[in-house]
Amino acid sequence: MGAAMILLGVDPGSQRTGYGVIESDGRRHQLLEMGVLAPPAGGSLAEKLQFIHDGLSAIVGRVRPDALAVEDLFHAVNPRTALVLGHVRGVVLLAGAEGRIPVHAFSPATVKAQITGFGRAEKRQVALMVSRLLTLPADMAAGDATDALAVALCLAHQVPRKEALAAAAIPVRRSGKRA
Repeated sequence: MGAAMILLGVDPGSQRTGYGVIESDGRRHQLLEMGVLAPPAGGSLAEKLQFIHDGLSAIVGRVRPDALAVEDLFHAVNPRTALVLGHVRGVVLLAGAEGRIPVHAFSPATVKAQITGFGRAEKRQVALMVSRLLTLPADMAAGDATDALAVALCLAHQVPRKEALAAAAIPVRRSGKRA
């Protein structure tokens, strides 16, 4: 793969935060790593956020991605759910900023449209297209990790060059704080 980039996609959740790491040149994509960060069920929100932050920070340090992509908040019916997801998304943004990597955010509809061609696709359809784009087994289960891979693939399709990645990112000052 010429001029390939390493991209980290994250699907935030307080119970299960999916992540997926791909290498992409904008046209061809290869899976490097995928998984789920699942904090202990009995922990407080603060403990869960620390677990997710520590896990993502370790992944960023280990794989050294060129950019991080995270799914934006959706309109949750339950305001508490939206608030908790906002906290999780915050620690994802922080892990990216601390790693000094460009951070991009995409709405769930944008990710689905980019991967399947339909902004209201079901999880199963997204997982099927992720498996096709990454040449993985077609019976791969839909879940948080495949959703995270879809976010990484969305970034790969939208911004195929390193220069453009940096230009389109959420601004991060040298101190690691958002501008």
